[in-house]
Amino acid sequence: MVVLGSRHLPLCCSLLLCLLLGCVPTEGIIATVGTDATLLCNYDAKYYGKLPVCWGRGAIPNSGCANEVIKSDGRTVVHRLTERYLLMGNQGAGDVSLTIRQVEESDSGTYGCRVDIPGWFNDHKHQVTLTVVAVRPDPLMVQTREVKERSVTIRWNPVFDGGRPITSYMVDLKNKQTSWDTGVRTEISNPELTQVTLVDLRPAKSYNIRMFVVNSIGMSEASNVLTITTKEAAPEGTPLDMRIEALTSHSIKVTWKPPSADLRNGVLQSYSVSYREYDPAGRQYKRWQHQSVTATQELESLILSNLKPSTKYGVIIQAKTKAGIGPASTAPLCSTLDEVHTTSEVVTVTPTSTDTTMQKEETSRFTTAVESVTDAIDWEQSTSSFTSVHTTSEVVTVTPTSTDTTMQRQETSSFTTAVESVTDAIDWEQSTSSFTSAVESVTDAIDWDQSTSSFTSVPPDPPVVELKEVIDTSISLCWTPGFEGDSPITGYYLEYKALNASWDYTKAVVDFSPNQTEATIIEINPSTYNIRMFAKNSLGTSKASNVLTITTGRTGHQKIDTATTVSSELVSSEPLSPDAAASVNGSHNGHLAAIVMSVVLVVLIVAIVTTWQIRRVRQKEGSLSLWESNLPLRLRDSESLQEL
Repeated sequence: MVVLGSRHLPLCCSLLLCLLLGCVPTEGIIATVGTDATLLCNYDAKYYGKLPVCWGRGAIPNSGCANEVIKSDGRTVVHRLTERYLLMGNQGAGDVSLTIRQVEESDSGTYGCRVDIPGWFNDHKHQVTLTVVAVRPDPLMVQTREVKERSVTIRWNPVFDGGRPITSYMVDLKNKQTSWDTGVRTEISNPELTQVTLVDLRPAKSYNIRMFVVNSIGMSEASNVLTITTKEAAPEGTPLDMRIEALTSHSIKVTWKPPSADLRNGVLQSYSVSYREYDPAGRQYKRWQHQSVTATQELESLILSNLKPSTKYGVIIQAKTKAGIGPASTAPLCSTLDEVHTTSEVVTVTPTSTDTTMQKEETSRFTTAVESVTDAIDWEQSTSSFTSVHTTSEVVTVTPTSTDTTMQRQETSSFTTAVESVTDAIDWEQSTSSFTSAVESVTDAIDWDQSTSSFTSVPPDPPVVELKEVIDTSISLCWTPGFEGDSPITGYYLEYKALNASWDYTKAVVDFSPNQTEATIIEINPSTYNIRMFAKNSLGTSKASNVLTITTGRTGHQKIDTATTVSSELVSSEPLSPDAAASVNGSHNGHLAAIVMSVVLVVLIVAIVTTWQIRRVRQKEGSLSLWESNLPLRLRDSESLQEL
């Protein structure tokens, strides 16, 4: 033991000196990016009073603070590196803890606190190791920007990224009535986006939407859940089971059922039933006639009346919603029944010479008939209406006698004159009516020409659309505006359809603001699509832009994996308390090392003192033998060593 002590005497002296001067305790603090971290440091202000203090980065030197970040004279702060460093404790009570606002990963490291206590080797020193860790991003707050028949645009504001750059966003979409396990998740790889449009949705359907933010640490908590219902659209399906049946020679009965529920695109309001006569001679239909039927039940019916007998009719039916009318369902031509004809006799009466009274009566009836015709023509001229007047005339054959020839000729001449007058009146009425219509047409044409020549509007030119990138089901576009025309551009809209569909019937429309020149849309059903754009101002809409043909993929378009989401949340670190004085994971190791060092120092000091005392006793009393038996110390040929 003596030999061991003599060999390591310099080391023991150094450790003893360290103990006498005061070893600097080290504490470990863990804080998360973006929170406030408080590094503790206290001294006995009741005994010493208010003393100067400083904080620095790195190990504490022999004097002062290395890389000083803040310094106080005991009353006020006299130096501060940045406004993020604060002494927020009660300095009068000896609390000189350092608070770092909004810590970053670069703030990680060792910090030293030195309190200048008067006297040599009296300064109070305290070291803290700060570890700042990045965390998952904060969750988003998602808002609805626009909802249309087949698309929805959502937007959000940037959030705290957790100390690491945001790498992507996740968008979950599902039907309102189902669970998230049945939803579809789409990844957005552009972290600079603040809005996105989801297209190819079904009209009049309710959906739930939520989002996640992703950085290198993990995925954020889910955002708020949006519940949106797309607008109604015109039905895509035709009425089903349409049947036509002839009831009589003047009526036909039509029955049908509503379109399929998934093709109605909203609440059915009514049906439009259109019918027209088929002309077998010209092989042409005549003008359509229409009737409207309110949609009330699953089996609808309508009786078409006032039809012609023995005539073929064509009938079509279209369903209607608030948004528009759908495609027509058709059925084979249906013919009304044949009409039953009745025969009538024509009786010819030949009066004799003795029937003078009867002849006068017939002449009076003839005059009355002529007056009736004249009155009818006058009524026709006054109303100028095209009303068909069907008159039934009785054929009467009168055989006058030789004594009444002169009278008969006068009556015939008067009747002929009356008929010619009526004919001339009708011809004049037709000619004046035609002339008036011609004059009105010319006048209208002149007025329209003057109005159009006095005001000519110029709509904007179409934009030029370019494809930036297609990542899985996410399509990024940009466009260059053209000439705005005679009025500033008020916005753009995009038309979107399947490759083999027509622009007239199958399309989705997405609107954009006039200042927007790029956008990202998410296609729910991967396929090949055509995209074109239009510019609009207050005077009209431009022609269509160039057409892009885009094929979306399925790689990043997947079902929501709840297990994956949960595991990523477990792996990523949980956020700590905002005020930060954090969990002290490393402090246990520091305290253990300090305890071991203290025990070693005490053992060495005891060994040195014991060696020195033994040498002194040997010099006084002679030889001293020590041996060890069952751990107690015994002395032979000498006095007790109780003083040891």
